[in-house]
Amino acid sequence: MTHFLDIHTTPETDLRKIIDDALTMKAARKERPKGAPDDDLPLKDHMVALIFEKPSTRTRVSFDVGVRQMGGQTMVLSGADMQLGHGETIADTARVLSRYVDLIMIRTFEEQTLLDMAEYASVPVINGLTNRSHPCQIMADIMTFEEHNGPIKGKKVVWSGDGNNVFASFAHAAQQFDFELVFTGPPPLDPEPALQGMYSIERDPHAAVLGADLVVTDTWVSMHDPQSARERRHNQLRGYQVNESLMAKAKPDALFMHCLPAHREDEATSAVMDGPHSVIFDEAENRLHAQKAVMRHCLGK
Repeated sequence: MTHFLDIHTTPETDLRKIIDDALTMKAARKERPKGAPDDDLPLKDHMVALIFEKPSTRTRVSFDVGVRQMGGQTMVLSGADMQLGHGETIADTARVLSRYVDLIMIRTFEEQTLLDMAEYASVPVINGLTNRSHPCQIMADIMTFEEHNGPIKGKKVVWSGDGNNVFASFAHAAQQFDFELVFTGPPPLDPEPALQGMYSIERDPHAAVLGADLVVTDTWVSMHDPQSARERRHNQLRGYQVNESLMAKAKPDALFMHCLPAHREDEATSAVMDGPHSVIFDEAENRLHAQKAVMRHCLGK
């Protein structure tokens, strides 16, 4: 059984193969219509369950399209459809779903929900996001960096903002892919203690980005945050906005990434998001290719 639960629990050699396979599959689809099937169909006759306790645009569309391009079919289930853990146990849900489908992707809140699903499922489980990590996003980010600027090993990556679940997966990736990771943000929003030792801290964002090969940020507020939390976050993070002045401190060929959706003029300005350093839409596209490689890896294809 091969799950894809987190970057730090996946062998380095497997991670490298997933990135390389994603780049190969993307190149093979050049000039091909979006809905056209791949040359080979590794998911032919396969059914994939896509479970969304947390709503999504990029995750839902990219997984759905990816499955179809590889010849498979999807069944999209919402938290309301399933009521995970509120009626039938997650363990029983996992056992039942495994009788119907060949692969499960779950985007949920609590990490334990993902872990329970993986423990009791008899088919591979993929982490589409939890409150603690977002490994598929970071696999797409690594792919995007290497597509533009070559191997990420030894490079300097700077995260500006909130030490959230996306940052956590960047920290896991820093160890597995051997690059330097710098966090710049206010102390109340530091990453969780379990990540200590995987990154360094520089409170001054202008000092942090000196010599950076990649600058990354994420939204300051979640769709589930109350208004009071939104106002507090804005006050805490205003000095960590990625703008043209900040990007000018990075290397001339530095890239800018944001996993989207973005609140323009908050965590990043439109001048940066639409500027010469930005690869945010390549990054969004590469969710499709990276996740196709992840699914193939999980199914041994």
